[in-house]
Amino acid sequence: MLRKSNATSKTSTAALRWFASTSSSSSGAETKPLFNKILIANRGEIAIRVMRTAKRLGVKTVAVFSEADRDAQHVKMADEAYLIGPAASAESYLRMDKIIQVAQRSGAQAIHPGYGFLSENAAFADAVTKAGMAVKGGGGKGMRIVQNEAEFYEMLESSKREATKSFGDDTVLVEKYIIRPRHVEVQVFADTLGNAVYLFERDCSVQRRHQKVLEEAPAPHLSPELRADLGAKAVAAAKAVNYVGAGTVEFILDTSTNQFYFMEMNTRLQVEHPITEMITNTDLVEWQLQVASGNRVPKVQDELSIDGWAFEARIYAENPDNNFLPDTGPLRHLSFPQASNVVRVETGVQQGDTVSVHYDPMISKLVVKGSDRTEALRVLRKALGEFEVVGLNTNIEFLKRLSSHPEFISGDVETGFIPKFYNDLFPAPTATSPFTLAHASLVLFSSLLPSTTTSAADPWNASSLGGFRLNSASGSTRTFRFLENNKEVRVDVTAGKQATGTYDVYVTDVNGLRTEFRGARVLQFDAGDGGMIVADVGDRRVKGRVVKDGEKVHVFSEGTKITLQLAADPAAVVSGSNVAAGSVKTPMPCKISSLSVTAGDTVTKGQNLIILEAMKMEHVIKSPKDGVIKRVHYKVGDIVAEGKVLVSFEEE
Repeated sequence: MLRKSNATSKTSTAALRWFASTSSSSSGAETKPLFNKILIANRGEIAIRVMRTAKRLGVKTVAVFSEADRDAQHVKMADEAYLIGPAASAESYLRMDKIIQVAQRSGAQAIHPGYGFLSENAAFADAVTKAGMAVKGGGGKGMRIVQNEAEFYEMLESSKREATKSFGDDTVLVEKYIIRPRHVEVQVFADTLGNAVYLFERDCSVQRRHQKVLEEAPAPHLSPELRADLGAKAVAAAKAVNYVGAGTVEFILDTSTNQFYFMEMNTRLQVEHPITEMITNTDLVEWQLQVASGNRVPKVQDELSIDGWAFEARIYAENPDNNFLPDTGPLRHLSFPQASNVVRVETGVQQGDTVSVHYDPMISKLVVKGSDRTEALRVLRKALGEFEVVGLNTNIEFLKRLSSHPEFISGDVETGFIPKFYNDLFPAPTATSPFTLAHASLVLFSSLLPSTTTSAADPWNASSLGGFRLNSASGSTRTFRFLENNKEVRVDVTAGKQATGTYDVYVTDVNGLRTEFRGARVLQFDAGDGGMIVADVGDRRVKGRVVKDGEKVHVFSEGTKITLQLAADPAAVVSGSNVAAGSVKTPMPCKISSLSVTAGDTVTKGQNLIILEAMKMEHVIKSPKDGVIKRVHYKVGDIVAEGKVLVSFEEE
């Protein structure tokens, strides 16, 4: 297995030291003041996460941003913000010289690296120290599994390219690949006074594309002896390199033997650090600031214990049904679960922001806690049902299925969990219930009626739906057509004569079966809130939100999301295939990273044609058939939108 290396270094980038006087005294009796101002060399939710703790402690924050991030939330939240370059990471967030210059210019006393970008760059840590202030790898970037000798060099080059774009370094390790592993990592913390502790472990086994999607703490089914052994060895590893600050020692646990192997040490705060905070009742960013200021770790080992169970679900802009390919675009509608002492949402975006092709596709992190694993899972599933995203594809529905799977509920996890239970996690599509179609149509119909809550600029006004209504002469009946597996479903809504707000709804499915909901009542409708409705449909009362986005209608109700496709007429039916006859199209917005063919080349089915880059990950486009290349439509470096023809074939 090829993996981006994490070079070991005695200088921890998480130490955050810059002009911070440290003491070699072992007593640690004197508490030193924290910094007055820190620079956060990162973006998005982790930058906001650090700022939140800094503000609570009275520490001023300095943000850096690229041209693509001028209006980003971390820029708005910081006390000061500085432009450091174009959208590409290599010209902005990976430019250590620019970041150090901003730190000096702003008067920041320390640099917090967050995670990703320069967070594990030993050269950056050295440069910060030399400037008077404060190994690479992670996130699955640059990882490739080599199944046979023939593909080794191809995988090696791909791994090096991806690693260079993500971390500015192409050093690669070759490791043994364990077939049924668990990914278990231990949070450690060490100070400059010789103290080091572990804050227990996290299980990060459920992954796609070698990237974590669902983590939990503590790890399920570990004996107390194994847990203590993992913790002791993690602390020993930290002490062996005189480590200072927050770090994670990662292990591969063989599920067949229960033997564990050291994999690497991540010298930074991990994406999943909130679940450790939840079960230990700590603030690890505050710990970082304390230790970087020369103080001892806030708690010794005997003062640390596990309190409850926690899960973190990463909400990504991606399409699980299309091999988890990342997605980009505007967040037209975004609603988070209600935060509480057991539900925490970490995010760097808000409604109206755009997920860019330039950076990681994570929208937010959902962190939940329960008194035990069963309760925590229950809280997780409920909170996932309260997440609402419209504008691009997400993995939310997939996470609901994953967290509800019996084997996951039992705690029988491994890194191959998703492919092992693929058929369960990706079931065949089922027909939308007449009840849901009636619910959506009631909202669409209500939006056409005069209302004090509907303005001329509202997306729910009559003009926005003009192409989807018939029988407009009487004004009392509307017909809405939806596509179900490329076949039309018809819904007729008629305003009842008995009383205002009463409707008769008739749903005719693809087989001609008609379902009637007579006397449906709309009790409350608010067009200004994305189409929130409370209604009686048949013998059920429903409360939910219906959001129209172009020709799609998204129904959020009772913890589920159902997306419906509107059709003006049967001619609107189109195929959803990414590969049209005689051509290959882009599966997502991307950048052309590498071309393997030119016009006139003869290719075979499965042969590599083009390597695309999206959100710092490489994606190989293979030939769908044997044939001759007629035209390559783009060159290396081009930014290409989704659904564009990349390669055309000669006609057979």
